[in-house]
Amino acid sequence: MNFGRRSTAPVRCKYCSACLTVTPGERAIQCTQCYGVRRIRRCARLPLPALPRPAAPMGTGFLPRGRGKKRAVLIGITYASMRRGCGELRGPINDVKCTRHLLCHRFGFPSDCILMLTGNKWWSSMHEFLLMGTPIHPWGASYGDSLVFHFSGLGAQVADDDGDEVDGYDEAICPLDSFQKGPILDYEINEAIVRPLVHGAKLHAVVDACHSATVLDLSFLCRISRCGNWQWEDHRPRSGVCKGTSGGQAVLIAGYSDGRSKISATPEAYASVGAMTHSFIKAVECEPRGVTYGRLLTSMKAIMTNGGGRCSLQGPVGAPVSKVANFSGVQEPNLSSSEMFDINCKPFVL
Repeated sequence: MNFGRRSTAPVRCKYCSACLTVTPGERAIQCTQCYGVRRIRRCARLPLPALPRPAAPMGTGFLPRGRGKKRAVLIGITYASMRRGCGELRGPINDVKCTRHLLCHRFGFPSDCILMLTGNKWWSSMHEFLLMGTPIHPWGASYGDSLVFHFSGLGAQVADDDGDEVDGYDEAICPLDSFQKGPILDYEINEAIVRPLVHGAKLHAVVDACHSATVLDLSFLCRISRCGNWQWEDHRPRSGVCKGTSGGQAVLIAGYSDGRSKISATPEAYASVGAMTHSFIKAVECEPRGVTYGRLLTSMKAIMTNGGGRCSLQGPVGAPVSKVANFSGVQEPNLSSSEMFDINCKPFVL
């Protein structure tokens, strides 16, 4: 999914040339004639305002009751009835369920410290969720906190208009209202969940979406060659814009995709899981505790390469799952971080 460069109001739809009326403050607008989305140019990158947290909907049953040292936010969006002519994704909800089971049974996350946002029922706009704050992640994070952010859904690329991206594009994730407000860009995610991390707090993010390899806008990207050699690339912008934390560490495991690979969303009666999420969970389950980041990535890549077929994940949806859906078109796992480290020596611990 690609979104074009933003422009100032008033604007015309770049697809059908219809005149679009832009309300001040809008980040994007959707054409009522052809349904195309036009991004609104931002003038400068400003700090996100300190807004009050949105009120939680009643009766969801998903809100965490505890505030332990281990906390997680797991988001899975199916886009049911939202994607014209494309159908809904079959994997994201199962991705969230399987990830929750892994966190609880493998890494000891308390169940009441995990916030699950699934389907189209809970939060109509992830903009408010990510950009205003959440009850558990990572606002108020302190030394020793281990935080996990998981997103399973659609990703996007938006033309970079401030020159701080190596490839000329901002990566993004698509909430339910992305066709009205636009996707949530990498620098916005960075400002919301990376920069607040204090010394001694760590964040692990796993993102199963296309165009997600650098979606947390972290400073360093790890490149691994076919023969297993690795090196860190410095992605800090020349402008000096900070992409780091407030002393903590952030790590992103996401799938690389060029946007041209075949995507299979298998709209079948049987449940499915995303290829990226499946390879991550399966690698963690198969490898010994304390596996290094390098070994984890190698195992994930092998699972992706073997891909397809039946999956045998443990947990609440293990038995019904029959297919792995590569809805994000991922080709191999990518690792990025707020700081450089030896991936073959540092153990992966949540």
